[in-house]
Amino acid sequence: MRTLKTVAPRRGGIRGPDLTSSLSPQHWSALADAVLAAHIAVVAFVVLGQFAILGGGALGASWVRDLRLRLAHLALIIFIAVETWLGQVCPLTQLERSLRLRAGQASYSESFTQHWLSHLIYLDAPWWVFTALHTLAAVIVVASWILIRPHAGPLQRSLT
Repeated sequence: MRTLKTVAPRRGGIRGPDLTSSLSPQHWSALADAVLAAHIAVVAFVVLGQFAILGGGALGASWVRDLRLRLAHLALIIFIAVETWLGQVCPLTQLERSLRLRAGQASYSESFTQHWLSHLIYLDAPWWVFTALHTLAAVIVVASWILIRPHAGPLQRSLT
């Protein structure tokens, strides 16, 4: 039977077993794949969500004015744009890289967007191109916020 080593608590936390030492490379790989899937979902929400907001706004769909949806969308694209302005790699990219390394797999060295776009559309571009694209996306989201104003739904109005 395999024993788990004990991990020292962090800042007053409870001491507990080190579960990470018992994970196999396949588990680390599965976790990395799950992070990759979540990252793709975030990208899809930002990109496809913007197209849906513009299309839904043009068609008069009421769901595109949902404040919670629009706040989540706006917050994500602003976070993405700011992290690229600061020259930071996305935390999801960093987590996936770390998990892949723990699984004994190769990891990519560039940003998530740069890596996957280069594989999807053969775009070999410097970091500033992706910064410009993220900034443009943020400007489009902010402009659509102004043009297709969100409103509080019945539940949101009752909370205020």
